Amino acid sequence: MELFQNLNIDWLQKKWHLIAVSVVLSAMGVGSLLIKGGPEYGIDFRGGTLVHIKFRETPPLDRIRTALRSQGLGGSALQRYGPESGHEILIGLDLASATEADLDTGRRAIVNALLQEFGGGGKTNWNEAGAQSLADQLVTSGMSSEQAQPLAQRLVSFRDSPPRSGLIGSFEELRQVEGVTPQVIQAFEADYSLPPFAVRSVEIVGPKVGAALRRQALSATLLGLAAMLVYIAFRFEWIYGVAAVIATLHDVIIAVGLLSVVNMEISLTVIAGLLTLIGYTVNDKIVIFDRIRENVRLMRKESFTEIANRSINQTLSRTFLTGSMTLTACLAIFLFGGEVLRAFAFTLLVGITVGTYSSIAVGSTVVTSWQEYIKRDRRGGTAARVEREPKKAKRDKVGVGAKA
Repeated sequence: MELFQNLNIDWLQKKWHLIAVSVVLSAMGVGSLLIKGGPEYGIDFRGGTLVHIKFRETPPLDRIRTALRSQGLGGSALQRYGPESGHEILIGLDLASATEADLDTGRRAIVNALLQEFGGGGKTNWNEAGAQSLADQLVTSGMSSEQAQPLAQRLVSFRDSPPRSGLIGSFEELRQVEGVTPQVIQAFEADYSLPPFAVRSVEIVGPKVGAALRRQALSATLLGLAAMLVYIAFRFEWIYGVAAVIATLHDVIIAVGLLSVVNMEISLTVIAGLLTLIGYTVNDKIVIFDRIRENVRLMRKESFTEIANRSINQTLSRTFLTGSMTLTACLAIFLFGGEVLRAFAFTLLVGITVGTYSSIAVGSTVVTSWQEYIKRDRRGGTAARVEREPKKAKRDKVGVGAKA
């Protein structure tokens, strides 16, 4: 399918306009990184504790900060998570120089601070209990194991389904569940509490692990670029490999810079997005390079600039169709994939968009500029030889005349 037929756009004449866009985007990203002292790494890379908490109502951030400060955790970072209607927050505690035991202590300190502020200390939070824990409690209260297991599963399903979504406010709500008796409710009231929040998940990463992950992420990115350079240089010419690496570095720098501009953290999912971006944009550049190589054989009388323009126009339909379909999928992930995948999708949205035009503005421009330079250099060398040869012939004639 070819959307654009008989295109005759002089892309390389517009290269300075496209390069100006690249310079502006790169300057924005690099400026943001310099102002903020580098990328904002997630818990995966910097080490620390990240507690994901859901509240029954809108989280009172000021009360939470006060509670954390009272436990000596004033340096904790609070961040809303997901839509406001979800009432979820993330509490991050950086302990870059701490041991693994200190990290777990930090988790307990965060939970204890919330329990002291909102109540529920001394008993297990029923909203955090699993099906097996509830079943064991039911058996302890006198119910048979055959009855307790399915009832515990129904209780957990009831709690986790909308509109409760993981939190109930009163044990009386459990009367709606089949098999729940007043004795069951009394047993739960005796052994469990119902604070207005529940811990959904906890991530703990030690500082050594975080540092190792940073090194591995950087190594993976650089090795990917190096392998790409070798492959393209082997398949085409070395200048094509250099052009692809320069263009891909351009894409990665802009993607990382814009992540900094919008205050998104560099996490393992973002690294996965960057590696995916490298592979995707290289493929787009190879398509154009392959068409250039093919047209060089067919259009021997044309200049390399004309060949490059023709090749870009011929592959534009393929580039547009592939890019638009991929961007549509990434946009769906960004909008509906949840908070965990949002930075990953944003990385691909920015990277694929930038990578598509960098194939023209950067990759093709580097190759064309080099080939035109080589051509001018050869012409200059030939002209110099032609100019020297008549002078030499004239001197030879003069020498012969003198001898005569």
